[in-house]
Amino acid sequence: MDILKIVLYIVFVIDCIALSAIILLQEGKSAGLGTIGGVADSYWGQNKGRSMEGALVKSTKFLAILFLVLSVVLNLKVFN
Repeated sequence: MDILKIVLYIVFVIDCIALSAIILLQEGKSAGLGTIGGVADSYWGQNKGRSMEGALVKSTKFLAILFLVLSVVLNLKVFN
């Protein structure tokens, strides 16, 4: 049981570092405030899910869910 606990802690630390790095790589939501009138429907705005920013958003969601699951699993009484 101790080996599983150590492996989960290592995965948890890697997840924390990766989540922090990906969040810092993302642009702020206020970057597009110059187009408040709704003219932001350009090619890049429509295909945001396929761009690098879209990939960062998807990986942030995945790593955040992994963070929550690992934090709950590591705090179970099984590992104490």
